Amino acid sequence: MSIVDYLNLNPNFFLVSVFLLSLLVGSFLNVVIYRLPIMLKREWQSDCVTFLSDEFKSEKSSYHFPEAVNNETEPFNLSIPRSRCPACGHQITALENIPVISWLFLRAKCSQCGSAISIRYPIIELSTALLSVLVAYYFGVQWLTLALLFLTWALIALTMIDFDTQLLPDNITLPFLWLGLLISLLRISEVSLENSVIGAIAGYMSLWIVYQLFKLITGKEGMGFGDFKLLAVLGAWAGWQALPLILLLSALVGAVVGISLILFLGRDKNIPIPFGPYLAAAGFISLLWGKPIMHFYFNLVGL
Repeated sequence: MSIVDYLNLNPNFFLVSVFLLSLLVGSFLNVVIYRLPIMLKREWQSDCVTFLSDEFKSEKSSYHFPEAVNNETEPFNLSIPRSRCPACGHQITALENIPVISWLFLRAKCSQCGSAISIRYPIIELSTALLSVLVAYYFGVQWLTLALLFLTWALIALTMIDFDTQLLPDNITLPFLWLGLLISLLRISEVSLENSVIGAIAGYMSLWIVYQLFKLITGKEGMGFGDFKLLAVLGAWAGWQALPLILLLSALVGAVVGISLILFLGRDKNIPIPFGPYLAAAGFISLLWGKPIMHFYFNLVGL
């Protein structure tokens, strides 16, 4: 009996396995969400220093441009250094890094200095696990499920990074754009390659046109290029037919949340609100329930 046959015969084991695996993935996503923006910032700073240094040298200037913009000498990536308490520098042990359980066991405090550990970490881990189980339950045991699990994890990371920094890193969006096209090419999903390519193009261009019109009228930038790329990703995975629903859902949720923040929490209306989380949420909903939603709508309006 193959693994696929066993999982099909034991759906509860399949869902529990996805839940446990996704808890571990959620713990890793916490690292990605925190570290990737810092890694990108350091890379950009290094590129700027190199470029400007070369410019000064080419102009034969006597000014000595610094070789670095910070004094950080320790390697910093997704695996180095080990996770530490930001308050006391205590290195997190393996037993202290078990998803959700460690947070509960430690009572949300550092084992050394007693500093509070944000509830955000177990929330991301649990959210990753629950959304992954939802995907696994909805699509069952097939290659598309595996692909959509990776997309779900990417959307969670993009959502939180955009919320924190208003960045949607190309390191995540571009690989998943090509992956969406590849999945259509290999006929793993129901979306044809033609619809996937058109979806990627239309997703990017639709928001790019809105951006250009808004900038022309107001002189301001209403969104970032990362939003264009994220919608291109969703168009590649779901097809161009899903784009109107994704845009409508993201706009509605964004408007409700934005207005609520201004009215009830007193948020300054001039502070930009990231659009990526709403696109990601709308894209996830569309991938799972896009067809039933559209069917319900057409029946409602009598089409």
